[in-house]
Amino acid sequence: MEPVEINAGQWYLRALRADSRVDDRPALADLGVAEADYVARCAALWSADTSYSWAVCEPTTGELLAEVTLDPQTGAIATRARAGQAQAAAAAAESVRRFAAAALNRVS
Repeated sequence: MEPVEINAGQWYLRALRADSRVDDRPALADLGVAEADYVARCAALWSADTSYSWAVCEPTTGELLAEVTLDPQTGAIATRARAGQAQAAAAAAESVRRFAAAALNRVS
């Protein structure tokens, strides 16, 4: 499956990025992600339908506030948020839960 963008009310969810326009790696480092190839690995997992991950972003700046992941086989959802962004992560998880139910017929 190709990455899917999701509107989560005050936030929007998009695929993780590390390119000339947007680089999520500094924000991911705030979440404890130290792997240099993490964004590329997440893209490969999307393509393999093994794991779906989203950057939970502030809509006006595109800044990554949290990350949410979905196991498409089980429907399990996990989140992690930057300091003070638990609400963004929770809203994103609920939006991903609805996506999983509608698109994948999965409920966690």
